[in-house]
Amino acid sequence: MSTNTLTGFTCLAPIAARDTVLLGHGSGGRLSGELVRDVFLPAFGSPELERLNDQAVVTVGGARIAMTTDSFVIRPLFFPGGDIGSLAVYGTVNDLAVGGAQPLFLSAAFILEEGFPMSQLRRVAASLQRAAQACGVQVVTADTKVVERGKGDGLFINTTGIGLAPSARELSADRARPGDRILLNGSIGEHGIAILAQREGLEFESAIESDCAPLHTLCAQVLEAADGIRCMRDLTRGGLSSALNEIAAQSRAGIALDESRIPVREEVRGACEMLGLDPLYVANEGKMIAIVAPEAAVSALAAMRNHPLGRGAEIIGTVTEAHAGLVTMKTALGTARIVDMLAGDQLPRIC
Repeated sequence: MSTNTLTGFTCLAPIAARDTVLLGHGSGGRLSGELVRDVFLPAFGSPELERLNDQAVVTVGGARIAMTTDSFVIRPLFFPGGDIGSLAVYGTVNDLAVGGAQPLFLSAAFILEEGFPMSQLRRVAASLQRAAQACGVQVVTADTKVVERGKGDGLFINTTGIGLAPSARELSADRARPGDRILLNGSIGEHGIAILAQREGLEFESAIESDCAPLHTLCAQVLEAADGIRCMRDLTRGGLSSALNEIAAQSRAGIALDESRIPVREEVRGACEMLGLDPLYVANEGKMIAIVAPEAAVSALAAMRNHPLGRGAEIIGTVTEAHAGLVTMKTALGTARIVDMLAGDQLPRIC
């Protein structure tokens, strides 16, 4: 950490190191964006990658194929509400689903540490398969690598997902327009707080479980109900804040939120206050946002609320012409604040 002084105030800011990889480069926030922009886009530079969506859509033989890849390094491997196996499936399925695609096939690569208990590996594999069956996808190819004892922290999983994207729909983070409404399917912060509590042995008056869940049927229901869906995003690393900041930057538009409309369970809010965390930045694994044309907002919201994973859906804000590229929020106190990208990594190894 470095110390910056301005008019008598002292504030801690992350060191702007660029010669080594930091934990914050995996946060899904500002440093992750810099890593993509400074290293990977110059190296790969395909038009599909440059759109910076959660999936790429390419045309093959007249069919629109959606593809995504993800890696899971969560600690602990088993947590209230899920485990690394189900998380790997749901996280990959969700990245396809928010692009409007029907998930079909998965690959799974397991990076194992020497000495990892075979009983736990079987448990993870069984959970991954149950989750895949529940989502209607097939694991059609896999790989295994083993690293020396002490070099791999147990188990990491990489997945690739393939699905079919509809020819009549194009969803992308650069399509938000002033006047569009921002829909959220439920309360935020549960996954991150559940993982932190399990990892650190914290106990709260009410149990907090991860919201880990597949969103493909919810996404399909919203798309069927309304034509004016511009973009959808699942909220994982970096939470609600990072997803909205990415959309604001890609669309060159402002986003104005209303804090009173953003659902947060009291247990999660209390845990965040105790731990000095902001729910807007805490990871989720069963939440999504939809950017929707104003005339489609009522229909889209009703469709969300008619789904088991969208009972608590709300319209939480609006896309604006003002403050292009920024996310602002009217607070519960009636003041305004900027909701910036996550600068560091408040909860590493969260997914």
